[in-house]
Amino acid sequence: MAGRNVRNTRIASRAVRAAAAAACATLVLAACGSTKDSVSSGGGGTGKVGVILPLLTSPFWQSYNDYVPKMAKSEGVDALKTVNSNSDPSQQITDINNQLNQGVKGLVVAPLDSAAIAAGLDQAERKGVPVVAVDVAPEKGKVAMVVRANNVAYGEKACEYLGKQIPSGKVVQIMGDLASVNGRERSEAFRTCVQKNYPKLKVLEIPAKWESDTAASKLDTLLNANPDIKGIYMQAGGVYLAPTLQTLKSKGMLKKTGQAGHITIVSNDGIPQEFDAIRKGEIDATVSQPADAYAKYGMYYIKAAMQGKTFKPGPTDHDSEIVKLPSGILEDQLPAPLVTKDNVDDPKLWGNTVK
Repeated sequence: MAGRNVRNTRIASRAVRAAAAAACATLVLAACGSTKDSVSSGGGGTGKVGVILPLLTSPFWQSYNDYVPKMAKSEGVDALKTVNSNSDPSQQITDINNQLNQGVKGLVVAPLDSAAIAAGLDQAERKGVPVVAVDVAPEKGKVAMVVRANNVAYGEKACEYLGKQIPSGKVVQIMGDLASVNGRERSEAFRTCVQKNYPKLKVLEIPAKWESDTAASKLDTLLNANPDIKGIYMQAGGVYLAPTLQTLKSKGMLKKTGQAGHITIVSNDGIPQEFDAIRKGEIDATVSQPADAYAKYGMYYIKAAMQGKTFKPGPTDHDSEIVKLPSGILEDQLPAPLVTKDNVDDPKLWGNTVK
């Protein structure tokens, strides 16, 4: 009986040593997956990638949509045909679920609603599918990276331009959807900058939800009550440029730069139509939101996420900076230059490359 106990003890001891060795090997492998270069074990970056658009009624998003397949090819990403959520946050969640059910291994999404998108992000996380957000940062939920320009700077640049051109008087801010962090940041930055630096300007606001019809209708009403407007800030030229110019023209208020009564106009997007309007003297400036770089780095970061790579805050090799948002999410803030008559013909601006 004693001999059997000794033999059993030896067998148990060998089993413990084998289990310990296996555990040690697992730890070593895990350690090898997370290096100082922030690379962890992943899926090798292979598999289909779904790309979900917020809308296609804006020339900006039409351009982004055109860039997606080109940038996917250049970055070696197998991207499916883009899906248009048609300005409907609920539809966008359905689109995300549909893509997940098709077995995509990665998602690049331009959120419509910063809060509502969390439901789709949670579904992706449960399935182990990484997501890169483009243009809009989610309020919560897991994303590998947000690819976006500094939207606070958009509002500040517009404020500084108008403030230097207009000593005093009324200026209009045609705002985006305040359910989007973009709309909130641009609006608050513009408002705060004017109050702090240009107190002789009075800001009148139009909440237009990225809707051209809403912008036209509310601007018409506002101009009837305030025909002495001296400046306009449009938060999205892609949806607000045409209705704004049409409304001003219908009232005989569209005066070119240098003419008496000219209303100074600053926009956001950097679409070709804005550049043409600057050349004609119809508007004065725009902030070029990089549609090409959004597509390029959306693909770059989703491929990296599928490979298990992670990143840290700091400067990048493409003239931007990765910052950590209050939510803990990382955001690559791409450069977005101010465009005026002085640099509108710069061939490096994406708006001059669109055919």
